[in-house]
Amino acid sequence: VQLQAFGGGLVQAGGSLRLSCAASRGTFYNYAVGWFRQAPGKEREFVAAFSWSGTNTHYADSVKGRFTFSRDNNKAYLQMDSLKPEDTAVYYCATDFVGAGTSAPHNYHNWGQGTQVTVSS
Repeated sequence: VQLQAFGGGLVQAGGSLRLSCAASRGTFYNYAVGWFRQAPGKEREFVAAFSWSGTNTHYADSVKGRFTFSRDNNKAYLQMDSLKPEDTAVYYCATDFVGAGTSAPHNYHNWGQGTQVTVSS
């Protein structure tokens, strides 16, 4: 499965963006899908994840109530509302075959190129 994340951009604080992650040469069937982000000078951090079965979703505390993660067999979506300047980062999607959808980046073995999200104050 090859991944590509897109939909980033520049938005004012309080605004919204919708990121998409597309799977080419395959589907998300039987894969956990995670979203992570990395700001300059910081480590990659967990944002949200879906388990491989699609029945379990969890979010980082910092985005809970503002971000919504959805998926189908070919795409994953991250709806980001009420954006804050601290959400500024490069956002990545990643997959883990029959994974539980954990928050640990090392559990994900397939990563797409990121998409830049910039939130101005």
